[in-house]
Amino acid sequence: MAETREIICVTCPMGCTVQATVENGEVCDARGQACKRGVAFAREELLDPRRMLTATVALKGGVLRRSPVRSERPLPKAMLLRAAEVLRSVTLQAPVAQGQVVVADILGSGVDIIASRDIAAEVLS
Repeated sequence: MAETREIICVTCPMGCTVQATVENGEVCDARGQACKRGVAFAREELLDPRRMLTATVALKGGVLRRSPVRSERPLPKAMLLRAAEVLRSVTLQAPVAQGQVVVADILGSGVDIIASRDIAAEVLS
């Protein structure tokens, strides 16, 4: 049975309201978008929604106590809470380099979690 859902496309600043019809696990119709990107957005959002994950992890020996991290690309939305749980148990040792892999292939997703900034080691006097 076909189901029609309404979503707001966030691909560009227009913010089109897209009415998409899903039937048998496929988007068979989409209306309301101003461009082709709206159809692609609706298809992804309804069939395989993904989100970037941003968080912080514990840091030892650094000028800061936590290090910001992010997924290198969007993760499946259903995986976000489990991935965040994994990050709660991660502790890095300073120094940390921006882009450094913090957790490789988190939850078997093929997506790495990487450091978002450089953090120097604490200088002890």
